[in-house]
Amino acid sequence: MPFEAHPADVAELTAGEPRAVAVENARRKALAIAAQAPAGAVVLGVDTIVVLDGALYGKPADEAAARTTLAALSGRVHEVLSGICVVDAAGSRDAVATTRVRFRALDAATLDWYLASGEWRERAGGYAIQGRGAALVGAIDGDYLNVVGLPVATLLELLPDILQRTS
Repeated sequence: MPFEAHPADVAELTAGEPRAVAVENARRKALAIAAQAPAGAVVLGVDTIVVLDGALYGKPADEAAARTTLAALSGRVHEVLSGICVVDAAGSRDAVATTRVRFRALDAATLDWYLASGEWRERAGGYAIQGRGAALVGAIDGDYLNVVGLPVATLLELLPDILQRTS
């Protein structure tokens, strides 16, 4: 499906009730881009966060923060939440997708191996399940694509006719 990516330069929430944070950040992104988009455009904003015991884990600032995050997730189940906001001629609507992820117990050698890859950069929770981060994961319950960063099933709930728009 053809699309254009436009990073939104908006202030993002970093604390609060996790579902509300994910949706509000997605909404801010979508509305900022929609304000500049041509008439009739469909704008999608997405924000993904990792939640463990109520604590929000966004993108680690550096390798030390990534190590701390991954060590906290080690051997535990966390949630990956993606807030989605669609803005089009019909207005705006939003939703949240939730996937539960169980990490394997990570020893120091595994953490060192993963951190050395640099794959943790710009990733909520400090890992990319679609890459080397798959080695950190023991199981998931929910939408795999949500963990990757775009929960397609949830997007189709918000835009049920999008597949017909691209034929």
